[in-house]
Amino acid sequence: MKLKMQYDLRTGLSLRLILLALTSILGAQDFTQSPIEEIATGFSGGEGPVWSRDGYLLFSDYDANRIYKYVPGKTPEVYREGSNGANGNTMDRQGRLYTCEYRSRRVTRTGRDGRIEVIAEKFEGKRLNAPNDIVVRRDGHIYFSDPLYTPLDHRDLDFFGLYHLTPKGHLEAISRTQTRPNGVTLSPNGKILYVADTDQKKILAYDLDRHGRASHPRAIIDSGADGIRTDQQGNLYLASRGVQVYSPQGKLLGKIQPRDNPRNIAFGDSDLRTLYMIGPTLYRVRLDIPGALQY
Repeated sequence: MKLKMQYDLRTGLSLRLILLALTSILGAQDFTQSPIEEIATGFSGGEGPVWSRDGYLLFSDYDANRIYKYVPGKTPEVYREGSNGANGNTMDRQGRLYTCEYRSRRVTRTGRDGRIEVIAEKFEGKRLNAPNDIVVRRDGHIYFSDPLYTPLDHRDLDFFGLYHLTPKGHLEAISRTQTRPNGVTLSPNGKILYVADTDQKKILAYDLDRHGRASHPRAIIDSGADGIRTDQQGNLYLASRGVQVYSPQGKLLGKIQPRDNPRNIAFGDSDLRTLYMIGPTLYRVRLDIPGALQY
């Protein structure tokens, strides 16, 4: 019996390794076979999901001027009232929350003690447009987009920006364009910054060095998108008429199609194998490949 159990365990392990290898070779699962669960609806401005390592999801509703908290198995509850039009959110390795506030035209960081500090609101002495999405590399370098989708009474900057904020607080523009950058994310190793350009309908990639500086911009996917994320194999997930999944080389691998089109997405749960999708409705779907987080 002992020998048979060892054989069965080894056989099971071998089969799992074979399945993982096949998944790696094929690049993605058959997404049409992945059941999509509807969690809650009624979020007209649903945006900016981010998974906390403490076991819950945060997401914004910029129309309601709130940030919500969702604990799996429970009903979403209000996490923050008066969020200043919170849009994109992310976290760092210390568990701090970073938020793009489009109404206040700034980027804030919330400590684990609840204290909120402004980390970016002006560039070269001029107010930002409307910060939209943000990501923090594991070494503390911050990247965020600053397009404009709602007219301002007074606009200070004459371009739409993609920015890099160093751990020491120095803000530099990676790009100054007349087309609007939107969702941002990083490759699993933090060496590539991906940006969705709404107006060009392209996904752009930038190489990042150890100092966080960006170079070699190029278009890798011809598709518009709002939020974007990567999994641990480097595949890209685009919130674009559902969720489109591409290989790192730009090959379309499949599509996830909930009833309502999501604006943004995030990997979550303890194994990072759940993809949360938020727009008017919050959905989730289980995947074979875990998501890539920088924290």
